[in-house]
Formats: sequence, structure tokens, C-alpha cells
Amino acid sequence: MEARLSPHGTPLLGKVLPHLIAANKAVAESGVPAATQELVKIRASQINGCGACLDMHTKEAAAAGETQHRLLMVAAWREAKAFTEPERAALELTEAGTRLADGSGVPDDVWQNAAKHYDEEQLLALVMLIGVINFFNRMNVMTRQPAGDYQVGMLH
Repeated sequence: MEARLSPHGTPLLGKVLPHLIAANKAVAESGVPAATQELVKIRASQINGCGACLDMHTKEAAAAGETQHRLLMVAAWREAKAFTEPERAALELTEAGTRLADGSGVPDDVWQNAAKHYDEEQLLALVMLIGVINFFNRMNVMTRQPAGDYQVGMLH
């Protein structure tokens, strides 16, 4: 697959990327477990069909100790016993927040379930995380960024 354009190294991305990295860093320090953050990024990327982000986040999660079984089960998390109740709530919020165009928004029961497991700061962090990964997914899908070359730690 050939990329339509390479946003990396362009002046515009050079201006925007530091802000997105700073947002990711702030979210990473929010108290939401790192494993949950990677699961959120993986699930949104699956929904959006972003191979580049799936490549990155599955590799990062595996390097951080995530099991292959759990990584394989993210797409079927509702039926999988591998996830905790807080992780399930975060994945459900991710799906609702990623599929806003479906017209249902984020249903109250989905929000309330997440609020049972995360405080307000952590909920806001999840909302921001879902927004940022959806941005990266959309940018990569629209510009057809190829997957497979990511090496753990490339963007750190």
C-alpha cells in the first residue's frame, strides 16, 4: 500500500504533533491504567480500520506485558472473560465515543457504567484519549498510512 501523502516531517504536523503528544502524556498520567489506555487505542483503531495505529498499539501493549490472548480478544471483548469490569466499561465508552456518527451518541447507561469505575478526572482522560486516537486513526486512514514498520518506542 502506498501512502497518499506523508504527514510526518511536514511543517504543519511539526506544529500540531507536540500538542497531541502533550495531550497523550497528560492522559498517561491521569490514573487510568496504562493497559486500559492501550486497550482503548486498540479498540478504536479496530473500529476505524487503522492498521498503522493497530500496528503501533498492539506492539506497545505487548512490550508493556500485555498478553497475546487479551490482544487477540479486544475485538470480541463483550464475549471475552479476559477483561476486568473497569476495562470493559472503558471499551464500551470507546465504542460509543468512536461511533458517534451512528446517531446514538454516548448513551447514559454507558457513561454511568464508566463513572462507576473511574473518577471525573479519569473519565475526562478517557474522553480525551478516545478523541486523540480517533484523530490519529482518521489522519492515517485518510492518507493511507501503511502498517507493519512500527518499532516499539519509535515515538517516545
